[in-house]
Amino acid sequence: MEAFWSLAGMAGAAFVAATLLPAQSEAVFLGLLAAKTVDPLALFLVASIANTAGSVVNWWLGRLIARHGVDKLPRRLRPDPRRLAQAQGWFGRFGWPSLLFAWLPIGGDPLTFVAGTLNYPLGRFVALVFAGKAARYAMLWVGWASLT
Repeated sequence: MEAFWSLAGMAGAAFVAATLLPAQSEAVFLGLLAAKTVDPLALFLVASIANTAGSVVNWWLGRLIARHGVDKLPRRLRPDPRRLAQAQGWFGRFGWPSLLFAWLPIGGDPLTFVAGTLNYPLGRFVALVFAGKAARYAMLWVGWASLT
């Protein structure tokens, strides 16, 4: 039962960390690896899948804004038009490979939102974002394993 709750906690932390809300999941991942209460492969898979799912929420919000416009959102939820246009330009310049870096702490979450505003295909989006996020958790796992 402890493993279930550990994985559920990891899923929650990874999901929220991938949304536009400020959060991190790396400490939870490393803490659970150190606690050795969960199979590391299961932890890796749950973290990678949940983190990707959180990014899909951002993509979906971007799609909603692309379809219905920013004006229908409450003021406090509206993206800054200048920053949104800047991010769209950056995505347009670097294209799909930039989604491999959706795991980055500062620009990664807005990048997934921008991909939605630009109607980037969901299947490709999920594949690229999952690859980048799984690589990040894999690096954390390998780093932790080399220290123990």
